Amino acid sequence: MPKKNQPVPTDYGALLVAVKERVRAAQYQALKTVNKELVGLYWDIGRMIDSRQTASERGDVVVKKLAEDLRAEFPGVAGFSWRNLFYMSEFYSAYRDLPKLQPLVAMIGWTHNLIILQRCSDPLEREFYLRMTRKFGWSKNVLVHQIENQSYEKTLLGQTNFDRTLTPELRAQAKLAVKDEYVFDFLELGEEHSERELERALIARVEDFLRAMGGLFAFVGSQFRLEVEDKEYFIDLLLFHRRLKCLVAVELKIGEFQPEYVGKMQFYLAALDRQVREKGENPSIGIILCKEKNRTIVEYALQDGRKPIGVATYQIVKRLPKELKGQLPGPEEIAKLLDGGN
Repeated sequence: MPKKNQPVPTDYGALLVAVKERVRAAQYQALKTVNKELVGLYWDIGRMIDSRQTASERGDVVVKKLAEDLRAEFPGVAGFSWRNLFYMSEFYSAYRDLPKLQPLVAMIGWTHNLIILQRCSDPLEREFYLRMTRKFGWSKNVLVHQIENQSYEKTLLGQTNFDRTLTPELRAQAKLAVKDEYVFDFLELGEEHSERELERALIARVEDFLRAMGGLFAFVGSQFRLEVEDKEYFIDLLLFHRRLKCLVAVELKIGEFQPEYVGKMQFYLAALDRQVREKGENPSIGIILCKEKNRTIVEYALQDGRKPIGVATYQIVKRLPKELKGQLPGPEEIAKLLDGGN
């Protein structure tokens, strides 16, 4: 028994932090184990229902009767509604011939699985959202938002020079971090606005902005000051990507992309790497965010760039360009990117 009024040791804070981290790690591991078992259970039930429906034309009757009897047998257990049993059958049917995706579905929650199952039809698209949900810990709402904003297409179409400027260890992750287009539909701006107005609006809704950028960015500052040879330069927005462990400079342009933007961004990145980058951090990355861009001009402008830069566009009104589907890279390139991104 400790004595009353005995002073707490000075290193107690470190002990508390360590214990709390261990408890959270255990809780997270327990949740992962429970989720894996639950998804495994639903997979097996779906398999049994699927085989029964194949053998019987009255599969819907069987499922409804099964739901009724399971709820009677396990009154305190949720998840045995007839609708959820149909989802289990659909879940099994969708992935039974895709052994590559089967381990992935057990790594995310059942509700997340249903969102992907119902909103995505292409196996590669499903793989993308399965991997991204696991990697970034997307909530259900964030996952829905990412699908509605076509993150799959916009990520795969991203224009960067990362293949030439980053190491293989960073390349795939960086490509997944920079989209081809961002939707800032949370901003209260008209179509006509200045760069300064855009910057102020993004800062005012910084949490929404970081979420739209992908969820793994942290805000460092706006109009971030650099000094080179007694001259001042200012980066519109400076972020930090937690997984890439690097600074990310963002330049905002309300018009069409111009090739000279690349040279200016290379200067900023060189200054950041020399003056601001901390020991152990990876090379800084630049994102030039424009209202419009010509893909061929961007490709030429980035071709000889020495610093890692991506060029993207932004929209303040949600617009889903259907033509994106026809511009996606081939299945081999997509699979290679997803495998590299883990």
